[in-house]
Formats: sequence, C-alpha cells, structure tokens
Amino acid sequence: MSRAHPIISITGSSGAGTTSVKKTFEQIFRREKVVAAYIEGDAFHRYNRLEMRTKMLEEAERGNGHFSHFSPETNLFVELERVFRDYGESGTKDCTAPSSPTRSTSRSTPTSRSGLYP
Repeated sequence: MSRAHPIISITGSSGAGTTSVKKTFEQIFRREKVVAAYIEGDAFHRYNRLEMRTKMLEEAERGNGHFSHFSPETNLFVELERVFRDYGESGTKDCTAPSSPTRSTSRSTPTSRSGLYP
C-alpha cells in the first residue's frame, strides 16, 4: 500500500455487514469525488461453492476440524497480496484475479471474473 494509492480492506463472514460498510464507503467516495477500485474477495477463493462443500465434507471425514472458508488452503492469499501490492504501487485497475486450475469459472457471485471493477 502507498500514500498515493491507499487500500481500505473490509472483511467479514457472510451476513456480517460488509456489503453495508462497502455501500457507505461508496457514498462517501461519491460525495468526495474519489475514484475507487473495488476488489471482491470471493474472486480469491480457491474453490467455488460446490467444490468447497465437497472439500469440507472430505476434510471432515478425515477429521480435519480446522478446514474452513478462512483456511490458507482455501484461499489464494499470495495472489491477493500481489494485487494489493501492484495496485498500491501503480494505482491502476489492470490487476486481475488468478485463474486457478482447480477453480471452476461458473460462479454464483455477481462479480466480474477479475474480481476488480470500477
């Protein structure tokens, strides 16, 4: 992150109010005439919803009680860090989410494949 291209990250579980917080920031940015880029964190999940359900069942059968949506194994943290770093350095919206070979391109979330939109 840089002073010239700051990053605000809002995280939380489903239903925690992250969308409400994002909408509040959108209103503030609109009022202040701030042009912002938004990155959907869902674009950095390793598995789509169906794949994740399957993996959760597999891991539970193995006795892995620590496998979850927040596990490093289920997210693409290195790629997300790269997008944050690149945006912080350049301020451009040319960053894209990774295309994981284990990840299906059919998504139930309404975001672009890149996960980044103006």
